[in-house]
Parts: sequence; structure tokens; C-alpha cells
Amino acid sequence: MTITDDASARCALCGRAGVRTTRHHLIPRRTHRLKRIRKRFDREQRLGAILHVCRPCHSHVHAVLGEKELAERYNSRAALLAHPDIAQFVDWLADKPAGFRPRIRKPKS
Repeated sequence: MTITDDASARCALCGRAGVRTTRHHLIPRRTHRLKRIRKRFDREQRLGAILHVCRPCHSHVHAVLGEKELAERYNSRAALLAHPDIAQFVDWLADKPAGFRPRIRKPKS
């Protein structure tokens, strides 16, 4: 995970500006070795599918969805935003200041 410190950075999910962002792999790296993922996505797709998101959004995504579920069903920005729990969190977080850090539950395995 790489952290971006760019002052003009904007989270791809909640849209907040001026936040530090991390790279969220839409197809989690741990799933790249799975046969069904290799059949469905070529190497370029697996490695290049990345969103730059703030830490609260990134943590929430992993708290709500497991890695296999992310790789198979929620491997795009639109799919993530279509998930009701993620959409509700993103809407709630969108008007919070850049330094705001909500409590996040434990990530799913």
C-alpha cells in the first residue's frame, strides 16, 4: 500500500479533497494466484485496477467485504459504490473535514 501526500489528492470514493490517499487494489493481490481470477482477468487488469482512496474509506471497504468478494463482485468503483453499506458510509463521510478519522470495525478475512 502506498500513501499519497499530495495536497490536491481526492478520495475516489467519498470525494473529499486534501486527504492522504492509499492505493486500493480493486482485485486484491492475494487473489491474483487463484485460478478463477487468472481466467477472468489478465495480468494487466489484475495489476492496474487501482483506486486512490482515503484511509477511512479503504478501511471501511475491507471491514465490509472479504478479498474474494472484492475480486469477484466489487472490482470497480461503481460496484463498490453500489454496495449499500459502503454507499451509506461514503455519503456520511463526504462532508467531514480532511483530518476526520472515524472508528472502523475489524476487517473481514
